[in-house]
Amino acid sequence: MELANRHILLGVTGGVAAFKACELARELQRRGATVQVAMTEAATRFIAPVTFQALTGRPVFTDQWDARIDNNMAHIELSRQADVVLVAPATADFMAKLAHGLADDLLSTLCLARNVPLLVAPAMNREMWAAAPTRRNVEQLRRDGVGILGPDSGDQACGETGMGRMLEPEDLVEDVIAALAPKPLAGRRVLITAGPTFEPIDPVRGITNLSSGKMGFAIARACRQAGADVMLVAGPTGLPTPRGVRRVDVRTAREMHQAVMGELGAVGSATYARSDVFIAVAAVADWRVANVSSSKLKKTADGAPPALEFVQNPDILAEVAARSDAPWCVGFAAESEDLEKNGQEKRLRKGVPLLVANIGHATFGRDDNELLLIDDRGMQLLARAGKDDLARDLVGQIGRRLPAGAG
Repeated sequence: MELANRHILLGVTGGVAAFKACELARELQRRGATVQVAMTEAATRFIAPVTFQALTGRPVFTDQWDARIDNNMAHIELSRQADVVLVAPATADFMAKLAHGLADDLLSTLCLARNVPLLVAPAMNREMWAAAPTRRNVEQLRRDGVGILGPDSGDQACGETGMGRMLEPEDLVEDVIAALAPKPLAGRRVLITAGPTFEPIDPVRGITNLSSGKMGFAIARACRQAGADVMLVAGPTGLPTPRGVRRVDVRTAREMHQAVMGELGAVGSATYARSDVFIAVAAVADWRVANVSSSKLKKTADGAPPALEFVQNPDILAEVAARSDAPWCVGFAAESEDLEKNGQEKRLRKGVPLLVANIGHATFGRDDNELLLIDDRGMQLLARAGKDDLARDLVGQIGRRLPAGAG
C-alpha cells in the first residue's frame, strides 16, 4: 500500500465540500495511511466530529485548548506526529489566514507550527475563487511552499458552475502520494510511449497485440510522482490518464512515431523544451499492411485468403536514440527465448543505455510483472511485484543511472 506507515493530519474547514472529506479519510486509510482529523468550529456545522471519529478510529480535535493533550499544546503535538498536513476543504477565509500567518484556532495554529509539508484543497464559490484577494493569497501560499491542490471546475452547491469545486477524494489521494514520494526526477521532462498499436487491414480489421498499456501507464504515474513533467503517447487502450500526466492518443505505429517526433521537435530546435528521458514501453508493431483495403474484405468462393503485403514500420526507439540531441533512452523488450542474450543484443542494436526486459510473455494484461534491467554493467532483476510497485522501483533505478544534465 502506497501510504503504509504514513500519518496524515486531515484539516477540515467550514464549507459544504466537507462531506467529501469523509470519503477522503476512508480512501487515505485504504491506501495504508493513518488519519488524524482536526476541524474548525465552522466545519462542525457541516459534519459532526463523531463522523470522522467513527471513520478513522481516532478522536477528533477542534479546540486549541483541548485538555486531552498532556501538555495542552495540541497544535504542537498533532503536527509533530504527521508526515503531511492536508486541509480539505480549504475555504477562502482559511487560506487568507494561512497567507497572512494568522493563528486564531487549532487548525490555523498547527499549520503555522508544523515542520512537515502543507497541502490545501480549495473549495469555494466560483466568484470567491476568482476574486483578486483570493488570487493574491493563493500566489503567496505558493511562494511560501504550500501545495495548492485544485480546485476543479463543475457544478457547485450554490447552483452555479465554474472553478472552485474541491477535487475528488481519489485525485487528492494521488496528490498526497506524489507529495510524499522521493523526487529522483525533479525538474526532468520525460516522454513515454505505452500500450499497443493497431495496423489496419481494412476498415474493420487490423493487426495488434495483447499489450494492455498497464506497465507504461504505471511508469508514467511513477515518473510524475518522482517530480517529472510527463508526456504520455498512448496506443489504443481504455486506461485512464494518470493524474498530472499530459497524454496524446494514437492508433498506428506511424501515428506514434509522428507524436514522439513532434514532441521532441527538430534536432537542435530552440522552440521545443527538450525531453531529458525517453521511455519506450509501447508494444509497437514491426510491420504494417501496405495494401490496406478501402472496403471490408470478404470471403471468396474458393476460400483463398487475401494477399496482404507488408512494409516495415519506423523504429521509434532507434531513431530517437540516434539523434544528436537524444534524451536518455530506455527501451523495453518482450522476447520469447534467450532473454539475456537477445536483450543485450537489442540494447546495443538500438543504441540505448538501458533495456528493460519482460520476464515471460504472460505479462500482457496482468497486474504484476517481473523485469530484468540490462545495461553496460550487466543484468539486474526486479522481482515480481505489482506494476505500480515495479514502476516506482524502475523509476528509482533510472534516477540513479541518469547522468547529471542528461537529455
